[in-house]
Amino acid sequence: MLRIRQLVLYREEEGSLLNVLADLQAKAAAMVRGEGPGDAQEVEDTYSALMQEMIEKAESYGFSGNVWHSYLTYLLVYNENAYSRACEIRGTVPGGLNRIALHDFEIFMELFAYRFEDIEDALGTHLYDMISGYEFGGDDRRLASRRIRDRIEELSARLSASRDAEMFKAHVDLFYKEFGCGKFGLHKAFRLVHPAEGDGVDIVPITNIAHMKLDDLVGYEIQKQKLRENTEAFLAGRKANNCLLFGDAGTGKSSSIKGILNEYYEQGLRIIEVYKHQLRDLVDVLAQIKNRNYRFIIYMDDLSFEEFETDYKYLKAVIEGGLEKKPENVLIYATSNRRHLIRESYEDKEGDIRSDMHTSDTVQEKLSLAYRFGVTIYFGAPVRKEYEHILEELALRNGLDMPVEELFLQANAWELSHGGRSGRTAQQFIDHLLGMETHSEK
Repeated sequence: MLRIRQLVLYREEEGSLLNVLADLQAKAAAMVRGEGPGDAQEVEDTYSALMQEMIEKAESYGFSGNVWHSYLTYLLVYNENAYSRACEIRGTVPGGLNRIALHDFEIFMELFAYRFEDIEDALGTHLYDMISGYEFGGDDRRLASRRIRDRIEELSARLSASRDAEMFKAHVDLFYKEFGCGKFGLHKAFRLVHPAEGDGVDIVPITNIAHMKLDDLVGYEIQKQKLRENTEAFLAGRKANNCLLFGDAGTGKSSSIKGILNEYYEQGLRIIEVYKHQLRDLVDVLAQIKNRNYRFIIYMDDLSFEEFETDYKYLKAVIEGGLEKKPENVLIYATSNRRHLIRESYEDKEGDIRSDMHTSDTVQEKLSLAYRFGVTIYFGAPVRKEYEHILEELALRNGLDMPVEELFLQANAWELSHGGRSGRTAQQFIDHLLGMETHSEK
């Protein structure tokens, strides 16, 4: 019998696949002894459902080969416990925690060697053969993350070939040290979700991210350099500032944030996207990430507030001014079309004794949020020459064969009815031409 119930650090909740497997083993043994669990069909249904769960995981992640081994490896790399979090920071962990981990890894080695013979002999079925040499038949390009799949399969191969628990543990330790553990170890970006029951907020991975780099954004070299310098200082543990990217719509502010995420992920950068209505959850978010071995950017896209909105005060307190210090592994990056983030009116500056006796205080209150961003980067709409350079470069990258004069002529007509000159307008125009070209080929 597998010692699943004896796992300590890697113990799972009731109803998880491993615990279901432990119950199935006990019922299969009872069937062989002639005692029976009461309903053999129920046991067979449960076993089929267990196999189905692993196949669904294989199709979701793109696993091939021994899916059982890939699934076990998936459990190891996603499990956040005292040991995996310590390895993430320090590598191999000495002391009592190390001994407990070895105990669990001995059990995992038994799991890797397990072939489901006892259950299948009792049921007279042969499902394990179908998952021990599984071939993923989907399109790799449609997978949420081939990188995660490859890392899990590479570790799975090493664990399968381990001679003893010490070697098994060494492979797991190295993985935790290089890539981390749990969702933060394997994913780049995250969003906030409120659980259906209970308080607090969950930080969940975003699996479908545009794989663009900063260099994919045409132009804006000074802006990109300022963003790189601040981010690199942050990742190196030097002093860095919260950053506000502001300016005209469609000029690449949000694309720049996506670019630094992909460019610096391997150096430990992670991004958590927070919407305006979630600012009250920031304290909870910081509590969950402050002791992790990553550098986090709290990202707020298209941030601005109307006069009647007061949730910006939560952001002010977190950035600077609250009693609790913002963790050193956290910065806040925001994009906005407004430089000062909060809508102002002439009344704020000219004053109206009937509505506000201290107009200067009102102005300072509204400006104070923007002043908490130490780096501000302006993204302005391109002048015509810059716009034409963007068009020419995008056409070249997309293999669009069109005389430059004709390209500019059609682009000028396009931008007049599509929001003016911007990088976004240029990309939309190029996409339009590519779509027309494909249509004409058909």
